[in-house]
Order: sequence, then structure tokens, then C-alpha cells
Amino acid sequence: MFDGYDSCSEDTSSSSSSDESEEEVAPLPSSLPIIKNNGQVYTYPDGKSGMATCEMCGMVGVRDAFYSKTKRFCSVSCSRSYSSNSKKASILARLQGKPPTKKAKILQKQPLVAKLAAYAQYQATLQNQAKTKAAVSVEGFSWGNYINSNSFTAAPVTCFKHAPMGTCWGDIAEGVRVEVPNTDCSLPTKVFWIAGIVKLAGYNALLRYEGFENDSSLDFWCNICGSDIHPVGWCATSGKPLVPPRTIQHKYTNWKAFLVKRLTGAKTLPPDFSQKVSESMQYPFKTAMRVEVVDKTHLCRTRVAVVESVIGGRLRLVYEESEDKTDDFWCHMYSPLIHHIGWSRSIGHRFKRSDITKKQDGHFDAPPHLFMKVKEVDAAGEWFKEGMKLEAIDPLNLSAICVATVRKVLAGGYLMIGIDGSEAADGSDWFCYHATSPSIFPVGFCEINMIELTPPRGYAKLPFKWFDYLRETDSIAAPVKLFNKEVPNHGFHVGMKLEAVDLMEPRLVCVATVTRIIHRLLRIHFDGWEDEYDQWVDCESPDLYPVGWCQLTGYQLQPPAPQSSRDSQSSSSKQKKKAKSQQYKGQKKMTSLQLKEELLDGEEYSFLQGTSDQESNGSASYYIKQEP
Repeated sequence: MFDGYDSCSEDTSSSSSSDESEEEVAPLPSSLPIIKNNGQVYTYPDGKSGMATCEMCGMVGVRDAFYSKTKRFCSVSCSRSYSSNSKKASILARLQGKPPTKKAKILQKQPLVAKLAAYAQYQATLQNQAKTKAAVSVEGFSWGNYINSNSFTAAPVTCFKHAPMGTCWGDIAEGVRVEVPNTDCSLPTKVFWIAGIVKLAGYNALLRYEGFENDSSLDFWCNICGSDIHPVGWCATSGKPLVPPRTIQHKYTNWKAFLVKRLTGAKTLPPDFSQKVSESMQYPFKTAMRVEVVDKTHLCRTRVAVVESVIGGRLRLVYEESEDKTDDFWCHMYSPLIHHIGWSRSIGHRFKRSDITKKQDGHFDAPPHLFMKVKEVDAAGEWFKEGMKLEAIDPLNLSAICVATVRKVLAGGYLMIGIDGSEAADGSDWFCYHATSPSIFPVGFCEINMIELTPPRGYAKLPFKWFDYLRETDSIAAPVKLFNKEVPNHGFHVGMKLEAVDLMEPRLVCVATVTRIIHRLLRIHFDGWEDEYDQWVDCESPDLYPVGWCQLTGYQLQPPAPQSSRDSQSSSSKQKKKAKSQQYKGQKKMTSLQLKEELLDGEEYSFLQGTSDQESNGSASYYIKQEP
């Protein structure tokens, strides 16, 4: 093992462009006068609310449909862009549909063009208006420095079964020894030395060279899955020299005896570790494969798209009719939003037929076995029915769990769900969830777990009470037993750091934190941004990754906003948290809807007592006790 040790000495000296495409908009109910501006459609709900102008993009629209309490902005994107511009902060990059590289830079985030008001179809094409701005390099961000300076803890790799090494991470922990390049050396050739793991943060490890004892002066961070990290003994079998660091070179006269004493009984990486890393980063999806994917402009239907690139299991899909390949969509290969060709027809889901009559040369259908399988359900007995009420994460605003209704029951256990109070008349903004989806919940889930439930837009009787609402709408709640009550042993804890996709901008993978845990449901906060941009995500979501995933796969990581932005936002965030116990805040919908804040009264609900922020795997007090 130590034959690789070499006692050789060394000297002590030391533009994107944006292409707009308009789509014909289906007629709205005649009772809703329409205001058109810049090709976008807005509804005017009551004729009394007045108009407002966005301070970021200048778009004019119905005041009630504008975002934020002050009605200064028409969308989350404009609010973010305005905030960042005013503070001269760096903002999230737009990858422009090209594979992200380590040399990529953060570009100013521009507002999305499409913003629809109440009852309007979610039909405007979402467009990215990226303009050349003064870029801010992301190379200044270091996960190691970020974690060290704030004493953060990262979620372990074993929390992410879909990520490389997620299922074969083994016992890699503090104290494990590895062989790494010796950077404290002036020899002309590359030499190695043994180091021990001092701290783990996802894939990243803080290493200390053997022989430094309690001296942390030369500690360094590296990705444990990197090509330069090897198990102890690799140098001996590969004929590479082990050379002690220059700083401690004269500390011992017999380094070989020192290593034998120090390493006897210590753990190291499995000998096939690098092979396992390589195998876990082989992805079955290939470029030119055809799939069915959700239509980002009409959530109620799917379209055919072609795999343009694969990065770390994330797919850049280009809609088949996009001639210039700019109309794209990013998702993970295990995302519930993609399916094999023919899936929509098999379950009765709406599908947009392509104008292309035959496959383009080289394109081929992705085999059905590549897609994530859903749990089989028995719909023969008691099952979901149209009109049943439930609670659901709003796919257009993932920070909100809303009052929702089953609008259509499809085959295979799939359901079309609509958000009460903000649905299009033709159902074009319905969205598809499987009955086992962790994003739908029985009536009372939010109350029992102390989560703010977003009531239907325009609903006046606040605080919202489910039993009153069910009587008023002459509807029934979906039976509790039909929902997925499985809570896996996920391993997440509040405060853990990770890398997470901003699902409102699915190109982007950002520095993030777990701020709440409700059984299997995680509240993901994007570091540097206000709480209103948080997103509810399932613990097994393929859009969550360990710290160091972007570095390992070559994807672009979006760092937190600068410290100045975090400081300026901290006071407002604290005020919001304090107000939550006194006020009911209607969550913002991406269609630019926002409910007025109303004070909560002290009325009690007929709910079972439950606890918030459950980190256990038990499902006790998970649901409401339904009353007749």
C-alpha cells in the first residue's frame, strides 16, 4: 500500500436575442371585457379596480392582477429584476438554451412577457428577453467558503436517490482517508499525498493532509467524486509518488512508518469508487429522442419535443415545431412532466398535434421503459370523481398550496386539477397530477400542518373554512384514503443546504436551503431571495441535488444574491414571519393574481391537532378528520 511513498525532497523556496411568437387566443366569456396591451390578454374582473403600470417593464394591466401589495410590478420576474437592478446585485443567469459551462456568467434576469389575469387562459407564450448587460462572474462563489463562513450543514448525498452515487454512497464520512494531489509542493511532476475528510457537504469534502494534526492552515475543499480523488493504495498500484507537503516535510524522518501507524484501521474509498461514479453518470436518454412533455404555454396539454442535450440527467427539450430550436423546456429525465410517445392518447390527456407530419431524419421515439414509473392504483372501487375538492400545490406558483377541484378523471390514475377561483373557462389552465402525486393533499392538510392555504380568488369569507366552503359550493372532499400517505425516510433536516432547480425558471439550478419539513414535503428557499419566492417540493423530487452536483456534472450553478441584498431583505422577511401569525396572506399566482390580506379571527376549526415541521417519517396527524 505504501510502496508509492517517495521520500524525494524539494527546495523550500517557494446576446442573445428574443424571438416572439404570437398564438391565437381563444375567446373569453363575453361578460369579461378584454384589455389588450403589447399583444397580451388581460381580463377586467369588475370594471372598478383601475389600471397599473409595471415599474420594471412598463406593461399596463388591471391593478388587481398586479403582483405585490403595492401593485408596482406585474410579475415575480419584474419584482426580482427591479430589486436586483436597484441594488446593482447579480441575478440569475439565463442559459439561453445552451449547455451551461463553468465559464458562464450571470446575466441580468429579464421579466417574462406572459402575464394573464383572472379567468384568462394561460396561453401567452413565455418568452425570455435576455439583453446583454454588465456580467458578474460566478467564479467568486465557493460552496466551501460559503459553508465554512456560516457553519452551514449540507444534505447528504444519500438524500438524493436520483443523483450520481445517490444509491451507492456507502459509508463515506468524516475520517475517511484518500490520496489526492499534493499542492504544497514545487516538484515539476504531479505528486500525491494522503488526506483525511474533515467535513462533508454533499459531494464536497474538506480535506486535511495527513501529518498536519490540528493545523487547518492548508485545509482545502474538493469534490470527492473528482478524477483526482483516489482510495489509499492507488498510488502504489499506479506507480505514482507519495510526497509529504513541503510545510511539514521535515516533521518526521520516517514518513513510511508514520503512514503505516496512522492508516492502520482507517477507512478509505472502495477500490472501484471511480468506476461507480462513472457508471452512475451514464444516462439512458440520448439526443434526438422524441418524448411527450407538458406544453409550457398550455399546461392542460402535452406536445412532442426532442432531446437536444443531456447534462447530469437534466434534459433540454426543444419542441418539435421550433424551427430555430429556441422554444425549449428543461426538466430531469425522471420528471413527471415527460412521457413516452403515445402516453397522452393512452390515458385521454389533451395533446397538441404537431404540424410536422413525419419524424425528422435521425429522430426516434424514446423507449417507454426509460420513463419514471408511477405506482399502480385501483380505480375500480371508491375513487376520485369530478367536482371533488382537495388541496394542491399550484404549478404556476409553487410557494402556494391552494383550494382545488378534480376537473376530469383520466385513465391510469391521472387527474386533471383546477385551482378554484382562477380557472380558464375552457380548462386550458388545468394541470395533470397522478393520484399518488405528493403534490395533492386531502382537505384540511394545510390547517393540520399549519401551512397557509390559498383560498379561491374573490372568496370573501376569511379566514377560509373548508366545511363552510363545501356547503356553499355543494361539493364533497375527496376521501382521505385515496391520497398518498407514504413518507420515506428521506434524511432531510431544516437548515440543510442543497442545489435546487427554480421550477419557475427550470433552466436554473440555485443555491438553496430547506426551511420547513412537513412529512415528505420540503419548503425550499433560494438563498439571497425573499421568502415569497420559496417553493414546495417533494423530498424525492428529481429537481433537488446535493451540494457540488453542478460542479460534478458541469452545469451552471446560480449563487445567492450578494450580501447587500440579503441584508436589505432580512428586516422585511422578519416582519413577514411575524405577521404570519396575525394575518392571512393570499399567495401570489404566476398569472399575477393576488388576494387582499385579511385578519384572522380566533374561530376554531374542527381539526385534529397536529404538529408542524415534521421531520419524522410517521404519518400520524397527517390529515383532517372529515365531518359530515
